[in-house]
Amino acid sequence: MANILLIEDDENLRLAIARALSKAGYWVHESDSITAAREAFTETHFDLILSDVNLGSESGIEFIKELRDNGYRGGIIMMTAYATVDDAVLAMKHGADDYLSKPVQLKQLLLTTERLIHRLDETRRLRLYQRLDRAQRNTDLPLGQSPNWIESVELAKRLAQIPVTNRTLDLSNAPGGALMTILVTGETGSGKGVLARYIHDASPERDRPFVHVNCTALPASLIESELFGHEKGAFTDAKDSRDGLFEMADGGTLFLDEIGDLDLALQSKLLSVIEHGLIRRVGASKSRPVKMRVIAATNKYLDEMVKSGQFRGDLLFRINAFSIPLPALRDRGQDAVLIAESMLNSLRSEYGLPTATLSDEAKQAIAQYEWAGNVRELFNAVQRAAMLAKTNVISIQDLALRSVDTSATQIDPNGGERIRFDFQAGIHTASEIERELMIQALEYTQGNVSRAAKLIGMQRSSFRYRITRYDIMTSEHKVNQL
Repeated sequence: MANILLIEDDENLRLAIARALSKAGYWVHESDSITAAREAFTETHFDLILSDVNLGSESGIEFIKELRDNGYRGGIIMMTAYATVDDAVLAMKHGADDYLSKPVQLKQLLLTTERLIHRLDETRRLRLYQRLDRAQRNTDLPLGQSPNWIESVELAKRLAQIPVTNRTLDLSNAPGGALMTILVTGETGSGKGVLARYIHDASPERDRPFVHVNCTALPASLIESELFGHEKGAFTDAKDSRDGLFEMADGGTLFLDEIGDLDLALQSKLLSVIEHGLIRRVGASKSRPVKMRVIAATNKYLDEMVKSGQFRGDLLFRINAFSIPLPALRDRGQDAVLIAESMLNSLRSEYGLPTATLSDEAKQAIAQYEWAGNVRELFNAVQRAAMLAKTNVISIQDLALRSVDTSATQIDPNGGERIRFDFQAGIHTASEIERELMIQALEYTQGNVSRAAKLIGMQRSSFRYRITRYDIMTSEHKVNQL
């Protein structure tokens, strides 16, 4: 509980106030003069000061001015039997947070104290968050040299320069709505969270909050209250009013990770916030305006989810105002080696490991490996190798990359058609196997893309993308774009 310094030269009043505050759970130090208060300040930190204005020949207002000038950030409440507007203005000017008239009503005093202590706690938490936030901030370009990665990062850099405060609340008919929205797409572990953080840190709002919301982790029963906040008494356990994540992100960036997992009912409410820039707490009768950058990320094909009724088409239209696709690590050339070497340096610093390097064979294996889990899988492999390697040169054996099974396979992903796939000698990597699967599926379906994709359990849009990527269109196989 908070420590309070009570400065009052009227002994009876001082004792009455001290008893009331102590009974409420506060620790109270009593002083009958400014001189005694100064001595107490040299020994104890006080969260709040409750001081009379007139203390004989000494002035409580001059004392609080002295404290504020020396950097005191705690709360200050002034009391006086001669309350005037001029006294109140002067006290507030020199740093008082509130002002009470004598005779002091103990109930009013306790309410004022509780409210101010609560506000101070919130301010301290915000300062701590901002300090930690600044320590974690990194405006360097995310690591990578491949052209497709640089293209995505450069687009993110340009979008980061658009200030959220430039958008006005009457833009409900604009393509992106009242709030600026960015959609980042890519496989799990491809760096969507890293890019979202980079956009915020490179933006004019870098000193404002960055709020990360994992739409998958939040229970459906709680997510509305978490996002929008709630008023006291809005539901059974709502004992106090609470800010939602939208309010916490006001003026900064809200990152909605895995937005494809958001409940349909909440998708509608999110759409309303983006369109109008207004939020309403659960149990509230009025809405309040917010301005922020909303970054949504997903590893799912939202257009396919719209067709199946799992995602709102109008919400996709809004959040897709600016879209940044992230390439998979296997499509980024030598970036995997570059990232692995950076990981090694970080692990050495964090765990005090000896200097380690990758052998040429290990580098080649990292560059050619498929990395189904992208950067997350790469980190696990590098961390394991760095911890267990017997020498300072990490070998292929230390990486312990799993081998790819090239045996014949039968696939029946949807309980329908079955097809046996036979792989010829010389096919070893996952990409080679995937290409051969696609070719044989197209042969079996006589070029019907939709049916071939269904046969091997792949989404049609992903299948069509890989037709171009693997250059299947130019082979002898006729592709029917159905």
